[in-house]
Amino acid sequence: MSVLKTKPVRAQDQTSFILCICLLAFSSVQCSRDNDRAYSRGSTVIVAYADEAFGLDSNAARFLLFLPLLTLDEHGKLVGRLARSWEHSPDYREWTYHLRTDVRWHDGVPVTAHDVKFTLELLSHPEVLEIAPGAIESITVIDDYTITVRGTRWHKPDDDELLYWEVYYPKHLLQHLDPKEANAWEFWTHPVGNGPYRFVRYLPETMMEFEANPDYYRGKPRIERVVLKFTGRAGPGLTELLSGNVDAVDVKWRQIPRLAADPRFRVYYVNWLGECSAIFWQHDHPLLGDPRVRRALTLAINRSELLQMLNLPEDLPLFDGVYTSRQFRRSQLPEQLPYDPAQAKHLLETAGWLDTDGDGVLDRDGQALGFTALVNISYGEYESIALYVQDQLRRVGVRMEIQAVDSSVISKRMERGEFEAAFTGLRFSLFLQRLFTRWQLGYQNAEVVALIDRLLVTANPDAADHIYRRLSEIFRMDLPVTFLFPAVGTQVVHRRIRGMSSPWRGDVLNFMEDLWLEDES
Repeated sequence: MSVLKTKPVRAQDQTSFILCICLLAFSSVQCSRDNDRAYSRGSTVIVAYADEAFGLDSNAARFLLFLPLLTLDEHGKLVGRLARSWEHSPDYREWTYHLRTDVRWHDGVPVTAHDVKFTLELLSHPEVLEIAPGAIESITVIDDYTITVRGTRWHKPDDDELLYWEVYYPKHLLQHLDPKEANAWEFWTHPVGNGPYRFVRYLPETMMEFEANPDYYRGKPRIERVVLKFTGRAGPGLTELLSGNVDAVDVKWRQIPRLAADPRFRVYYVNWLGECSAIFWQHDHPLLGDPRVRRALTLAINRSELLQMLNLPEDLPLFDGVYTSRQFRRSQLPEQLPYDPAQAKHLLETAGWLDTDGDGVLDRDGQALGFTALVNISYGEYESIALYVQDQLRRVGVRMEIQAVDSSVISKRMERGEFEAAFTGLRFSLFLQRLFTRWQLGYQNAEVVALIDRLLVTANPDAADHIYRRLSEIFRMDLPVTFLFPAVGTQVVHRRIRGMSSPWRGDVLNFMEDLWLEDES
């Protein structure tokens, strides 16, 4: 540290010197107070954000800046935002949206149906393809505030309405830009939106700042300012939270106990609908091809205890099967097979597996009951999950070896059928599409094939619910995979931020307009 050297102060100058020092100190304190007011806990929320990428497919600020047609309320019910009302045709393939007439872009230009049409066409553009090719058959602007969209796969069959994740962009600012460069447009770092917050400034590798929109149609948000503080993918987000520099941060499961015990914070989670962690089984394997063995392996795993081991919420719903978003919102999930190690042992014995040599591992005809499981190390928690399952299976006489590999390796080996078991993530939509087309699981079921074919062409959510229920019944019997637990995102938030709840409002950025701050004094 450098030391500032000064000349001695003469006696007659002491009064002036002391007065000067007092003024400087007052000025410094006043400046600090002014800065505190600008970014005080009573006016600004600072969120640690790992990925600085902004674009069509990556934008943490999307719901601060832009409006979707619909969103979810605190109970998981779809409610209007840009759309004030909507209806569908009898076959559910055509949807008409009546837009609000009191929404403006932050530069003052009215938001119209032409902006919605422009955005849907941009997302469907061959150079973008955020919407699958052929999903939209037609987009018709009836008038400035009414639009009709007809399609085959534009509406997921597992949703009541139009996807509530999509937001819409200003045609008048973007229509002449090249879609090939869409994710590199300067617009994303200096955006003009139509939502509850307006862009203020962007400092590369540092932050992006927003202010409450006084002209927002629902009224000016109660939280005055929002700052995304970029911490990097492996950055010090948690350290920043504990130091009081940020108010919210996404965390890993293993970090939850320490934070949950800290009275400054609250922990929230969000279900990533239609996603879960699972064990894929190779049905052509001489041991795992027996459905009794797969059922026994599933019954031997205490999945409720696994949630506790991973520090996930104890009330997180567990299931054996697949479900639609609507079924989740209605708590109509497929029933979970119970934890029953005694029944697991009985099934294995029925299948001829006994411990004839007393080594603790079941065997049959001189062959031990064991297999090797690939474990996805791209997400650190899977090794802990696999070790837990390994111990659970050991207790019923099954030996499971663990082979840690990258997610890309798992994908390639599953596509070639070169695996016995695999611990990895599962997304229902991809699972159903790839079960017989991309992955070589050795699983065969003609009824499942027919059901999936029907699902891919239906737009009726009632029909989709029925198909999903039947698929779940079959999966509970065949167990092509063992569903472990649903995928969730966890976020730790300072207690002064109010209005959040799990699982529908567990992400501070997605619902900032509905939140408020409470003084801790």
